[in-house]
Amino acid sequence: MRTKRSSILPTLGRVGLWTLLLMAGGLGVHLFSYSTSDAHSDLDHQRHFNDGYKVFSLTLPAQMSFCGAAVPMDRLDVRERLDRELLVNTYWQSNTLLAHKRANRWFPIISQVLEREGVPDDLKYIPVIESGFANVVSPAGAAGPWQFMKTTAQAYGLEVNDEVDERYHMEKSTVAACRYLKEAYAKNQDWALAAAAYNLGPGGVSKQLDRQGTEHYFDLQLPEETSRYVFRILAMKEIMREPERYGFHLRARDLYAPYRTRATTVSAAIPDLAMFARSEGTDYRMLKLLNPWLRSNRLENKTGKTYTILLPAEDFDAMQLSDR
Repeated sequence: MRTKRSSILPTLGRVGLWTLLLMAGGLGVHLFSYSTSDAHSDLDHQRHFNDGYKVFSLTLPAQMSFCGAAVPMDRLDVRERLDRELLVNTYWQSNTLLAHKRANRWFPIISQVLEREGVPDDLKYIPVIESGFANVVSPAGAAGPWQFMKTTAQAYGLEVNDEVDERYHMEKSTVAACRYLKEAYAKNQDWALAAAAYNLGPGGVSKQLDRQGTEHYFDLQLPEETSRYVFRILAMKEIMREPERYGFHLRARDLYAPYRTRATTVSAAIPDLAMFARSEGTDYRMLKLLNPWLRSNRLENKTGKTYTILLPAEDFDAMQLSDR
């Protein structure tokens, strides 16, 4: 048995329905609106656009340095290469804003390691341009904030396996990056070449130096990515040191605060990390957030190695803002 439904459609019929639709169209009931009026000329339209949207060319800094050495800003090609990277990062606003916010969390850790290892502080911008401090994996398989390949990471003392991947450990991967950079610097006594070697490899840089008969990064003809590499660092350094000069306005409360944590050490296996997290007064999500180097849901630890695991500070939720 059918239930009788009240409807306007049977009453209207086909003719009535079309009439209703035409009336709706006449009343302006539609999804999209297109103006066909010639009341405003193309010039008026362009003027309104220009009043509301402005894009500026940039005024390059007169002087810059990289790891204490002057950048040859009097060279035409140097200025244009820097201009390109400043433009890209100034007008890729979301990416640069995120980098600036995240830097407030991670720069203190990175700078402390760089100072301890005797590496110039300017090289803290490498993870900014490599990963934006995100735990990303490149198409080639480089991982973590410093974007280490597996074999390179292991060669510089990082543990990489199915359960533990220290490429995602900010402090340990920074130590490994420092050792890599110091070895590259020892070959040519030039930090710009060391940074280029971080991208191209020490062998690739040495090959180009020998082939071209020069000793300086700014004189080298290099593959596109390596040619841009130091300039990308310089651009992010410039923008993040003087954000308002490039149109970025951030309040202290906009920056991502460092995590406030406590540490615990484990030398035995952890068969269930979720259960371990609960036993420590937190949850699996927070455990993985603070320890992204833990890559599985367990830690077998067959060798009895001692690991330091970070947990939220007992008196402070790690997701809250630090005291200002």
